[in-house]
Amino acid sequence: MKNWFWLIVIVLFSEEAIAQQTAKDSLQKGQVQVIPADSTIISAVDSLTGKKKEKKFFPVPKTATRLALIPGGGQIYNRDYWKLPIVYIAFGGGLYAYYLNSLKYHDYLDAYRSFYDLNPDSPNYGNIKAGLTPDSTRTIRVRNLLNTNSVYTVTKRDQAARGKNYWRRNRGFALIVSGLIYTLSIVEANVAAHLKTFDLSDDLTLRVEPKLNQPAMLTPTPGLRLVFNLK
Repeated sequence: MKNWFWLIVIVLFSEEAIAQQTAKDSLQKGQVQVIPADSTIISAVDSLTGKKKEKKFFPVPKTATRLALIPGGGQIYNRDYWKLPIVYIAFGGGLYAYYLNSLKYHDYLDAYRSFYDLNPDSPNYGNIKAGLTPDSTRTIRVRNLLNTNSVYTVTKRDQAARGKNYWRRNRGFALIVSGLIYTLSIVEANVAAHLKTFDLSDDLTLRVEPKLNQPAMLTPTPGLRLVFNLK
């Protein structure tokens, strides 16, 4: 009877040992799928918000400057489309003023020349035409843009001279203003491209961190500090 008892005990222990060994081997040889924590978080956030993270645009200042040589090209490259009306209206206004003043200048210049004999073969070349005096008058047409709504006026030689000098100065001033507007549009495109490389977001993070303080004390004392993280 004792022999049978010990035989049963040995068989039971041997089966338990075999089962433990098999479980151990199956655990060691089994494949475990590893999921990165970052991808899990990103997938969860994307599934909740339904938005995809877009890559931020960083313009190259050198490229923006080159494209700005064409009025408005730098602003288009920087994706500042709202600045285009400002650039075109300012630059177009300067060119409009230059062209209009140029028309009026040539009208007064022609009137001033009409008082003089400009025929190189004439013995009176460069002098006032025969039969005219400095007080003589001429009727001239002063044009507006596209030659519409022209104004006819009577002028003397001195008045014609003052008129041509006045409109010539205005034409030069309009040309200078147009050049300044053109230069400013190039500079603005370059500066805007530089500013877009900086992170100007409104994300202000406040953290509370431990800090050791020693204000006129022999041993440091524990404390807290507030840290703003500007991103």
